[in-house]
Amino acid sequence: MDIATIVGVILGLVVVIGAIAVGTGAGMFFNIPSLAITMGGMLCATLIHFSLPQFLGIFSIIKKTIVTKIPSPSELIQKMVNYSAINRRDGALALEQEMSKLNDMFFVKGLRMIVDGQEAESIRELMSLEIQYLQERHSTGKKILEFMGASAPAFGMIGTLIGLVQMLSNLSDPSGIGVGMATALITTFYGAFAANLIFIPLAGKLGIYSKAEVTAMEMITEGICAIAQGENPTAIREKMQAFISQSRREEVKANI
Repeated sequence: MDIATIVGVILGLVVVIGAIAVGTGAGMFFNIPSLAITMGGMLCATLIHFSLPQFLGIFSIIKKTIVTKIPSPSELIQKMVNYSAINRRDGALALEQEMSKLNDMFFVKGLRMIVDGQEAESIRELMSLEIQYLQERHSTGKKILEFMGASAPAFGMIGTLIGLVQMLSNLSDPSGIGVGMATALITTFYGAFAANLIFIPLAGKLGIYSKAEVTAMEMITEGICAIAQGENPTAIREKMQAFISQSRREEVKANI
């Protein structure tokens, strides 16, 4: 679980709401029509822009930015070295009992193909195809969050314009102009707040996680294909270390 996402959102809410409460009081910043225009309009625009299944996947997209667990390079390298040693010593069938110890279905799928005796090229083709479709799903999720981050301020501005029209249509009471202006501007506040604290940061976090997950899957693919080709543990370790920086290679060096 990524605690940083949860802590960031909570602290952001505390900072903004706390500053409002200390300054003028939070009551005047709560306006249901303004909130409906900003958030309702954003959701409707998102529904128009994307398909219904994509729209309904918003919550799973947000969940992925919080609970995603990506294995570390050192963990992947050590596992590949171990599996290579088992494969060379006991044969491919011995890897079957190792599969039950894994929670990563992509990893399990790769080992299963080795046990089934598939060639390295066939394994690479199938696993690369899965990586490709994962990237496409993540790209769509990132686009949804970015679109919501862009449309929230836009509908905030629309709400402001609606409020200004309503205010200017009733200038008979000058004392109400200041209150009307403040109410009109609240929608802009809602849009900017939601976009810059929630949707745009979540889109960035999803992009970072997507790259990290794809890198881990590419490491797994290379390791699985190397085991299928019968390479020795040392060669596999050196091949997988190509995915990490030179300065970290000693740090994540797997034992054989």
